[in-house]
Amino acid sequence: MTAILIVDDDPTIRLVLKRSLERQGYTVEMASNGSEGLEQAHLLVPGLIICDWMMPDMDGLEVCRRIKANPKFSTTFFILLTARTEVEDRIQGLDAGADEFLSKPIDPNELRARVRAGLRLHQLSYDLQQQTARLRAELAEAASYVRSLLPEPVYFPDCKVALEWRFLPSQELGGDSFNYHWLDEEHLAIYLLDVSGHGVGSALLSVSVMNQLRTQGLADTDPRQPDAVLRALNQSFQMGSHHEMYFTLWYGVYQPGSRLLSFASAGHPPALLIQGQDSILLKTDNLPIGILPDLTFQRDQVRIPENSHLYLFSDGVYEVINPQRELWGLNNLIALLSKSADGGLDQVIHEAQSFQGRTDFEDDFSLLRISFG
Repeated sequence: MTAILIVDDDPTIRLVLKRSLERQGYTVEMASNGSEGLEQAHLLVPGLIICDWMMPDMDGLEVCRRIKANPKFSTTFFILLTARTEVEDRIQGLDAGADEFLSKPIDPNELRARVRAGLRLHQLSYDLQQQTARLRAELAEAASYVRSLLPEPVYFPDCKVALEWRFLPSQELGGDSFNYHWLDEEHLAIYLLDVSGHGVGSALLSVSVMNQLRTQGLADTDPRQPDAVLRALNQSFQMGSHHEMYFTLWYGVYQPGSRLLSFASAGHPPALLIQGQDSILLKTDNLPIGILPDLTFQRDQVRIPENSHLYLFSDGVYEVINPQRELWGLNNLIALLSKSADGGLDQVIHEAQSFQGRTDFEDDFSLLRISFG
Protein backbone atom coordinates (compact mmCIF):
# COMPACT_ATOMS: atom_id res chain seq x y z
CA MET A 1 0.00 0.00 0.00
CA THR A 2 1.14 3.53 -0.76
CA ALA A 3 2.70 5.16 2.29
CA ILE A 4 1.82 8.55 3.77
CA LEU A 5 4.58 10.59 5.42
CA ILE A 6 3.78 13.12 8.17
CA VAL A 7 6.44 15.77 8.86
CA ASP A 8 5.76 17.93 11.94
CA ASP A 9 7.80 19.09 14.92
CA ASP A 10 4.76 18.85 17.22
CA PRO A 11 4.53 15.27 18.59
CA THR A 12 0.86 15.69 19.48
CA ILE A 13 -0.14 16.70 15.97
CA ARG A 14 1.95 13.87 14.51
CA LEU A 15 0.19 11.35 16.72
CA VAL A 16 -3.30 12.71 16.03
CA LEU A 17 -2.72 12.63 12.28
CA LYS A 18 -1.18 9.17 12.38
CA ARG A 19 -4.00 7.59 14.38
CA SER A 20 -6.72 9.26 12.32
CA LEU A 21 -5.23 8.01 9.06
CA GLU A 22 -4.34 4.53 10.31
CA ARG A 23 -7.98 4.03 11.33
CA GLN A 24 -8.76 4.49 7.63
CA GLY A 25 -6.32 1.72 6.72
CA TYR A 26 -3.43 3.87 5.51
CA THR A 27 0.24 3.09 6.12
CA VAL A 28 1.69 6.11 7.92
CA GLU A 29 5.28 7.06 8.77
CA MET A 30 6.43 10.12 10.73
CA ALA A 31 9.33 12.57 10.88
CA SER A 32 9.92 15.23 13.53
CA ASN A 33 11.67 17.87 11.37
CA GLY A 34 12.38 18.84 7.77
CA SER A 35 15.75 17.10 7.44
CA GLU A 36 14.41 13.86 8.87
CA GLY A 37 11.38 14.20 6.61
CA LEU A 38 13.59 14.38 3.51
CA GLU A 39 15.55 11.31 4.63
CA GLN A 40 12.33 9.38 5.23
CA ALA A 41 10.92 10.49 1.88
CA HIS A 42 13.95 9.15 0.01
CA LEU A 43 13.54 5.79 1.75
CA LEU A 44 9.76 5.49 1.39
CA VAL A 45 8.97 7.45 -1.80
CA PRO A 46 5.53 8.15 -0.31
CA GLY A 47 2.44 8.76 -2.37
CA LEU A 48 1.48 11.67 -0.14
CA ILE A 49 3.28 13.97 2.31
CA ILE A 50 1.63 16.10 4.99
CA CYS A 51 4.16 18.65 6.15
CA ASP A 52 3.90 21.46 8.68
CA TRP A 53 4.74 24.89 7.30
CA MET A 54 6.36 26.35 10.44
CA MET A 55 9.27 24.22 11.70
CA PRO A 56 12.73 25.14 13.02
CA ASP A 57 15.86 24.79 10.86
CA MET A 58 13.99 23.72 7.69
CA ASP A 59 10.42 24.85 7.22
CA GLY A 60 7.74 23.17 5.15
CA LEU A 61 8.27 25.42 2.14
CA GLU A 62 11.88 24.30 1.82
CA VAL A 63 10.91 20.66 2.26
CA CYS A 64 8.30 21.11 -0.47
CA ARG A 65 10.76 22.79 -2.84
CA ARG A 66 13.29 19.97 -2.47
CA ILE A 67 10.67 17.26 -2.89
CA LYS A 68 9.19 18.85 -5.99
CA ALA A 69 12.64 19.46 -7.52
CA ASN A 70 13.44 15.74 -7.43
CA PRO A 71 12.02 13.61 -10.30
CA LYS A 72 11.92 10.70 -7.86
CA PHE A 73 8.86 12.31 -6.29
CA SER A 74 7.16 13.38 -9.51
CA THR A 75 3.86 11.74 -8.50
CA THR A 76 4.01 12.50 -4.75
CA PHE A 77 1.13 14.70 -3.57
CA PHE A 78 2.25 17.38 -1.09
CA ILE A 79 -0.06 18.93 1.52
CA LEU A 80 1.11 21.90 3.56
CA LEU A 81 -0.24 22.00 7.11
CA THR A 82 -0.68 25.63 8.20
CA ALA A 83 -2.59 28.11 10.28
CA ARG A 84 -1.99 30.76 7.63
CA THR A 85 -5.09 31.80 5.75
CA GLU A 86 -4.04 34.87 3.76
CA VAL A 87 -4.10 34.68 -0.04
CA GLU A 88 -0.47 35.77 -0.19
CA ASP A 89 0.50 32.81 1.99
CA ARG A 90 -1.35 30.38 -0.26
CA ILE A 91 0.36 31.86 -3.30
CA GLN A 92 3.74 31.42 -1.62
CA GLY A 93 2.94 27.80 -0.87
CA LEU A 94 1.76 27.10 -4.41
CA ASP A 95 4.91 28.71 -5.82
CA ALA A 96 6.95 26.31 -3.67
CA GLY A 97 5.11 23.40 -5.29
CA ALA A 98 2.42 22.54 -2.73
CA ASP A 99 -0.54 20.67 -4.19
CA GLU A 100 -2.98 21.37 -1.36
CA PHE A 101 -3.32 22.99 2.06
CA LEU A 102 -4.74 21.70 5.34
CA SER A 103 -5.76 24.31 7.91
CA LYS A 104 -5.12 24.25 11.63
CA PRO A 105 -6.91 23.31 13.81
CA ILE A 106 -7.32 20.09 11.86
CA ASP A 107 -10.79 18.87 11.06
CA PRO A 108 -10.71 15.03 10.82
CA ASN A 109 -13.27 14.91 8.02
CA GLU A 110 -11.38 17.51 5.99
CA LEU A 111 -8.13 15.60 6.61
CA ARG A 112 -9.55 12.33 5.30
CA ALA A 113 -11.18 14.03 2.29
CA ARG A 114 -8.00 15.80 1.24
CA VAL A 115 -5.92 12.65 1.71
CA ARG A 116 -8.36 10.60 -0.39
CA ALA A 117 -8.28 13.22 -3.16
CA GLY A 118 -4.50 13.53 -2.98
CA LEU A 119 -3.93 9.78 -3.20
CA ARG A 120 -6.32 9.51 -6.14
CA LEU A 121 -4.29 12.13 -8.00
CA HIS A 122 -1.07 10.39 -7.01
CA GLN A 123 -2.36 7.08 -8.38
CA LEU A 124 -3.54 8.68 -11.61
CA SER A 125 -0.18 10.38 -12.09
CA TYR A 126 1.68 7.16 -11.29
CA ASP A 127 -0.45 5.12 -13.72
CA LEU A 128 0.05 7.72 -16.46
CA GLN A 129 3.79 7.73 -15.81
CA GLN A 130 3.91 3.93 -16.11
CA GLN A 131 1.88 3.97 -19.31
CA THR A 132 4.14 6.67 -20.75
CA ALA A 133 7.23 4.64 -19.86
CA ARG A 134 5.78 1.56 -21.55
CA LEU A 135 4.86 3.59 -24.62
CA ARG A 136 8.37 5.06 -24.83
CA ALA A 137 9.86 1.58 -24.56
CA GLU A 138 7.57 0.33 -27.33
CA LEU A 139 8.40 3.31 -29.54
CA ALA A 140 12.12 2.76 -28.93
CA GLU A 141 11.70 -0.89 -29.89
CA ALA A 142 9.79 0.12 -33.02
CA ALA A 143 12.47 2.66 -33.94
CA SER A 144 15.14 0.01 -33.44
CA TYR A 145 13.25 -2.34 -35.75
CA VAL A 146 12.91 0.33 -38.44
CA ARG A 147 16.63 1.08 -38.17
CA SER A 148 17.46 -2.64 -38.48
CA LEU A 149 15.83 -2.62 -41.93
CA LEU A 150 18.21 0.02 -43.26
CA PRO A 151 20.97 -1.31 -45.52
CA GLU A 152 24.64 -1.53 -44.66
CA PRO A 153 27.05 0.90 -46.33
CA VAL A 154 28.56 -0.96 -49.26
CA TYR A 155 31.08 -0.72 -52.10
CA PHE A 156 30.62 -2.58 -55.38
CA PRO A 157 34.12 -2.84 -56.90
CA ASP A 158 33.01 -4.20 -60.28
CA CYS A 159 31.08 -1.04 -61.11
CA LYS A 160 32.97 1.28 -58.74
CA VAL A 161 29.88 2.38 -56.83
CA ALA A 162 29.97 3.14 -53.12
CA LEU A 163 26.87 3.81 -51.03
CA GLU A 164 26.85 5.28 -47.53
CA TRP A 165 24.36 7.13 -45.37
CA ARG A 166 23.59 8.90 -42.13
CA PHE A 167 20.28 8.51 -40.32
CA LEU A 168 19.35 10.37 -37.15
CA PRO A 169 15.79 9.62 -35.99
CA SER A 170 13.71 12.45 -34.61
CA GLN A 171 12.46 12.63 -31.05
CA GLU A 172 9.27 10.99 -32.25
CA LEU A 173 9.06 7.81 -34.29
CA GLY A 174 9.17 9.02 -37.88
CA GLY A 175 8.44 7.76 -41.36
CA ASP A 176 11.76 7.96 -43.22
CA SER A 177 13.09 4.83 -44.92
CA PHE A 178 15.62 4.14 -47.65
CA ASN A 179 17.30 1.23 -49.36
CA TYR A 180 19.41 0.13 -52.31
CA HIS A 181 19.67 -3.30 -53.88
CA TRP A 182 20.27 -5.02 -57.22
CA LEU A 183 17.15 -5.79 -59.23
CA ASP A 184 19.26 -7.95 -61.52
CA GLU A 185 22.90 -7.96 -62.62
CA GLU A 186 22.50 -4.73 -64.60
CA HIS A 187 20.11 -2.61 -62.54
CA LEU A 188 20.72 -1.10 -59.11
CA ALA A 189 17.65 0.41 -57.40
CA ILE A 190 18.15 3.35 -55.00
CA TYR A 191 15.27 5.01 -53.19
CA LEU A 192 14.26 7.13 -50.22
CA LEU A 193 10.75 7.78 -48.92
CA ASP A 194 9.23 10.00 -46.26
CA VAL A 195 5.77 9.33 -44.83
CA SER A 196 3.71 12.28 -43.62
CA GLY A 197 3.41 12.77 -39.88
CA HIS A 198 5.06 10.94 -37.02
CA GLY A 199 4.31 8.01 -34.77
CA VAL A 200 3.68 4.31 -35.11
CA GLY A 201 1.29 4.72 -38.05
CA SER A 202 3.86 6.56 -40.15
CA ALA A 203 6.56 4.03 -39.31
CA LEU A 204 4.31 1.08 -40.16
CA LEU A 205 3.38 2.57 -43.52
CA SER A 206 7.03 3.28 -44.25
CA VAL A 207 8.01 -0.30 -43.46
CA SER A 208 5.15 -1.64 -45.57
CA VAL A 209 6.24 0.39 -48.60
CA MET A 210 9.84 -0.65 -48.08
CA ASN A 211 8.89 -4.32 -48.02
CA GLN A 212 6.97 -3.93 -51.28
CA LEU A 213 9.98 -2.35 -52.95
CA ARG A 214 12.57 -4.67 -51.46
CA THR A 215 10.70 -7.86 -52.40
CA GLN A 216 9.61 -6.48 -55.78
CA GLY A 217 6.09 -7.27 -54.65
CA LEU A 218 4.22 -4.78 -56.85
CA ALA A 219 2.05 -6.85 -59.18
CA ASP A 220 2.48 -6.41 -62.92
CA THR A 221 5.16 -3.78 -62.39
CA ASP A 222 8.68 -3.66 -63.80
CA PRO A 223 10.85 -2.38 -60.90
CA ARG A 224 13.38 -1.13 -63.45
CA GLN A 225 10.88 1.52 -64.60
CA PRO A 226 10.65 4.29 -61.97
CA ASP A 227 7.40 5.77 -63.32
CA ALA A 228 5.73 2.34 -63.25
CA VAL A 229 6.86 1.82 -59.65
CA LEU A 230 5.39 5.14 -58.55
CA ARG A 231 2.15 4.43 -60.36
CA ALA A 232 1.79 1.01 -58.72
CA LEU A 233 2.57 2.40 -55.26
CA ASN A 234 0.00 5.15 -55.77
CA GLN A 235 -2.64 2.55 -56.58
CA SER A 236 -1.76 0.46 -53.53
CA PHE A 237 -1.32 3.20 -50.93
CA GLN A 238 -4.13 5.69 -51.35
CA MET A 239 -4.31 7.87 -48.25
CA GLY A 240 -8.03 7.20 -47.83
CA SER A 241 -7.16 3.60 -47.01
CA HIS A 242 -4.14 4.42 -44.85
CA HIS A 243 -5.39 6.82 -42.17
CA GLU A 244 -5.02 9.87 -44.45
CA MET A 245 -1.24 9.39 -44.67
CA TYR A 246 0.70 9.91 -47.88
CA PHE A 247 4.42 9.79 -48.64
CA THR A 248 7.04 11.37 -50.86
CA LEU A 249 9.52 9.22 -52.74
CA TRP A 250 12.64 9.48 -54.88
CA TYR A 251 13.27 6.27 -56.84
CA GLY A 252 16.17 5.69 -59.21
CA VAL A 253 17.62 2.79 -61.20
CA TYR A 254 21.29 2.86 -62.20
CA GLN A 255 22.78 0.81 -65.07
CA PRO A 256 26.56 0.59 -64.66
CA GLY A 257 27.15 -0.58 -68.25
CA SER A 258 25.65 2.53 -69.84
CA ARG A 259 26.04 4.74 -66.76
CA LEU A 260 22.40 5.76 -67.19
CA LEU A 261 20.31 6.65 -64.16
CA SER A 262 16.54 6.55 -64.66
CA PHE A 263 14.60 8.29 -61.91
CA ALA A 264 11.26 9.63 -60.79
CA SER A 265 10.32 11.63 -57.74
CA ALA A 266 6.90 12.08 -56.15
CA GLY A 267 6.73 15.29 -54.12
CA HIS A 268 10.18 14.55 -52.73
CA PRO A 269 13.15 16.93 -52.46
CA PRO A 270 15.40 16.73 -55.52
CA ALA A 271 18.45 14.53 -55.57
CA LEU A 272 21.71 16.38 -56.12
CA LEU A 273 24.28 15.14 -58.65
CA ILE A 274 27.72 16.72 -58.32
CA GLN A 275 30.88 16.39 -60.43
CA GLY A 276 33.67 18.79 -59.65
CA GLN A 277 32.21 22.30 -59.68
CA ASP A 278 29.10 21.25 -61.61
CA SER A 279 25.85 20.21 -59.99
CA ILE A 280 22.38 19.32 -61.20
CA LEU A 281 19.08 18.76 -59.40
CA LEU A 282 17.27 15.54 -60.31
CA LYS A 283 13.52 15.83 -59.86
CA THR A 284 10.28 15.14 -61.70
CA ASP A 285 7.08 17.11 -61.15
CA ASN A 286 4.87 14.42 -59.68
CA LEU A 287 2.46 14.60 -56.74
CA PRO A 288 3.21 12.63 -53.56
CA ILE A 289 2.09 9.02 -53.41
CA GLY A 290 -1.46 8.51 -52.17
CA ILE A 291 -2.85 12.00 -52.76
CA LEU A 292 -5.01 11.24 -55.82
CA PRO A 293 -5.87 7.98 -57.62
CA ASP A 294 -5.13 7.15 -61.25
CA LEU A 295 -2.21 9.52 -61.63
CA THR A 296 0.30 9.35 -64.46
CA PHE A 297 3.89 9.73 -63.29
CA GLN A 298 6.79 11.14 -65.27
CA ARG A 299 10.34 9.87 -65.24
CA ASP A 300 13.65 11.22 -66.48
CA GLN A 301 17.18 9.98 -66.96
CA VAL A 302 20.72 11.29 -66.78
CA ARG A 303 24.10 9.88 -67.70
CA ILE A 304 26.30 9.67 -64.62
CA PRO A 305 29.80 11.13 -65.16
CA GLU A 306 32.87 9.52 -63.67
CA ASN A 307 34.04 10.63 -60.22
CA SER A 308 30.66 12.09 -59.31
CA HIS A 309 28.40 11.96 -56.25
CA LEU A 310 24.65 11.62 -55.95
CA TYR A 311 22.93 12.80 -52.77
CA LEU A 312 19.45 11.77 -51.65
CA PHE A 313 17.88 13.31 -48.57
CA SER A 314 14.61 13.92 -46.76
CA ASP A 315 13.34 17.40 -45.92
CA GLY A 316 14.39 16.83 -42.30
CA VAL A 317 17.99 17.46 -43.39
CA TYR A 318 17.42 21.08 -44.39
CA GLU A 319 14.14 22.14 -42.73
CA VAL A 320 16.08 23.11 -39.63
CA ILE A 321 15.08 26.11 -37.52
CA ASN A 322 17.46 28.17 -35.37
CA PRO A 323 16.48 29.93 -32.10
CA GLN A 324 15.59 33.05 -34.11
CA ARG A 325 13.04 30.95 -36.07
CA GLU A 326 15.10 31.21 -39.27
CA LEU A 327 15.15 28.31 -41.73
CA TRP A 328 18.44 26.80 -42.87
CA GLY A 329 16.81 25.69 -46.12
CA LEU A 330 17.46 23.66 -49.23
CA ASN A 331 19.70 26.26 -50.89
CA ASN A 332 22.14 26.25 -47.99
CA LEU A 333 22.26 22.45 -48.03
CA ILE A 334 22.93 22.40 -51.78
CA ALA A 335 25.64 25.05 -51.40
CA LEU A 336 27.33 23.05 -48.65
CA LEU A 337 27.25 19.77 -50.61
CA SER A 338 28.42 21.47 -53.82
CA LYS A 339 31.32 23.13 -52.03
CA SER A 340 32.55 19.96 -50.38
CA ALA A 341 31.19 17.04 -52.36
CA ASP A 342 34.07 14.82 -51.20
CA GLY A 343 33.59 15.87 -47.56
CA GLY A 344 32.18 13.59 -44.95
CA LEU A 345 28.46 13.26 -44.37
CA ASP A 346 29.11 14.11 -40.75
CA GLN A 347 29.93 17.65 -41.85
CA VAL A 348 26.32 18.11 -42.96
CA ILE A 349 25.10 16.86 -39.59
CA HIS A 350 27.47 19.23 -37.81
CA GLU A 351 26.35 22.24 -39.88
CA ALA A 352 22.66 21.49 -39.31
CA GLN A 353 23.15 20.96 -35.58
CA SER A 354 25.23 24.12 -35.27
CA PHE A 355 22.59 26.16 -37.09
CA GLN A 356 19.72 24.99 -34.89
CA GLY A 357 21.78 25.12 -31.70
CA ARG A 358 21.08 21.58 -30.52
CA THR A 359 21.89 17.99 -31.49
CA ASP A 360 18.40 16.46 -31.75
CA PHE A 361 16.18 16.97 -34.78
CA GLU A 362 12.44 17.60 -34.96
CA ASP A 363 12.17 15.39 -38.05
CA ASP A 364 14.08 12.34 -39.25
CA PHE A 365 17.47 13.21 -40.74
CA SER A 366 18.13 10.90 -43.72
CA LEU A 367 21.09 11.52 -46.03
CA LEU A 368 22.50 9.12 -48.66
CA ARG A 369 25.57 9.53 -50.82
CA ILE A 370 26.25 7.38 -53.86
CA SER A 371 29.77 7.78 -55.21
CA PHE A 372 30.45 6.75 -58.79
CA GLY A 373 34.03 5.93 -59.84
